[in-house]
Amino acid sequence: MSGKHQMSKSDASRIQSSQAKGGKDTSSHSFAARAQSTADRSAATQNTSKSSGGGTSSSQSQGTKK
Repeated sequence: MSGKHQMSKSDASRIQSSQAKGGKDTSSHSFAARAQSTADRSAATQNTSKSSGGGTSSSQSQGTKK
């Protein structure tokens, strides 16, 4: 398999569902939990890169402190 596939929340949900239906471990140290964590990080990274708008100057990013 070539290329890199980012884990989506849908992928993680599918993994967790199949693990639970099969009576497998779904604890916080399970493969399903690691898949969910990876999907969350991937989603957060995508949201950060989309919302950054790219190239803001340091004076714009500091904002006003309250």
